[in-house]
Amino acid sequence: MQSWQSHPVPRLAGTPRPLRLYDTATREIRPTAPGATATMYVCGITPYDATHLGHAATYLAFDLVHRQWLDNGHAVHYVQNVTDVDDPLLERADRDQTDWLVLAMRETALFREDMEALRVLPPRDYIGAVEAVPEITEVVAKLLADGIAYRVNDDYPDVYYAHEAIGTFGSVSHYDEPTMRALFAERGGDPDRPGKRHPLDALLWRVARPGEPSWDGELGSGRPGWHVECSVIALNRLGMGFDVQGGGSDLIFPHHEFSAAHAEALTGQHPFARHYVHAGMIGLDGEKMSKSRGNLVFVSRLRGDGVDPMAVRLALLSAHYRTDRTWTEDLLDAGEDRLARWRSAVSLPAGPDAADTVARLRTHLADDLDTPKALLAVDAWTTEALTAGGHDHAAPQLVRTAVDALLGIAW
Repeated sequence: MQSWQSHPVPRLAGTPRPLRLYDTATREIRPTAPGATATMYVCGITPYDATHLGHAATYLAFDLVHRQWLDNGHAVHYVQNVTDVDDPLLERADRDQTDWLVLAMRETALFREDMEALRVLPPRDYIGAVEAVPEITEVVAKLLADGIAYRVNDDYPDVYYAHEAIGTFGSVSHYDEPTMRALFAERGGDPDRPGKRHPLDALLWRVARPGEPSWDGELGSGRPGWHVECSVIALNRLGMGFDVQGGGSDLIFPHHEFSAAHAEALTGQHPFARHYVHAGMIGLDGEKMSKSRGNLVFVSRLRGDGVDPMAVRLALLSAHYRTDRTWTEDLLDAGEDRLARWRSAVSLPAGPDAADTVARLRTHLADDLDTPKALLAVDAWTTEALTAGGHDHAAPQLVRTAVDALLGIAW
């Protein structure tokens, strides 16, 4: 699948800071310790609607991870999927009386446009579930052969993962079983499906139903489950023990728990990823922003209204990536004001010395992506430049380069 257009990331002089991130699995902020190539998998969209600000906030957070690693001299192998066949997509296509494939292609194209406008660095591998079906089929067949998966015994002998097959299940979320059951039912699971051995067992392969898309293979005609899609795409491109598994906090369970469990059951190795990193939810008027509530703010609509994507980027970066927060007009206004002030300051012929500002910017971002403090560091330099001036002719360009490289703000 085609990714979106990249842009050059300038090299920044001075001393970078190694990146530390909060790991959901160990519940602590720990150093990331990549090799020459840092590896990251971030779960992508199910393309049945346009990119909303919850999506944008998540992908901006991992764009900062990408940028900190680049600043530290690592190459980055970033992989992202597109769940371009799944129940929500098929349901939306049926509701709108459109072809599911046309809907998926249209919304994926719009997502790429939004990411490019927000200057999110693209993944090296951008993989749709549909193109990965042969890979997924092979893995599910192996899990069946190893007794880690089973078929239910009815008219539709779907394949399920026996979640108790390995001892590491639960090591990502640490949730108790009642919490898991509640979230499983809420987030796409089927705990009450007759014929399952346990309510928490997750779907690996859905046997073809009339009117649904399906693919033929050794499992019979059908389509893949959600969680195994990410297991296979990540495993086949990054291998076990890659540096960061990322996504929104609503993916901790069941999605990231099961993605890890499938891969670990398949390989006999643990962990699937060395860091599990999760972004907070974006709300509107006190409620989580979601399609089911109909309270989405779309990036494309803001762009269509003439809002500068860099102002949207700054507005979303003004709070810490792990916090649940609310989108308001005031937040956007503040982002627009900040962007205008920064642009004015870096356009000056000279300014105050900026070396300490760049050092603080690096330090704050290396500390679990502390963007509120990072933005305040640039604000302080901007205020001094606009009010007191300065005699360092290199300073405005240094700030311009640092903010571009580390925060992704275009001038």
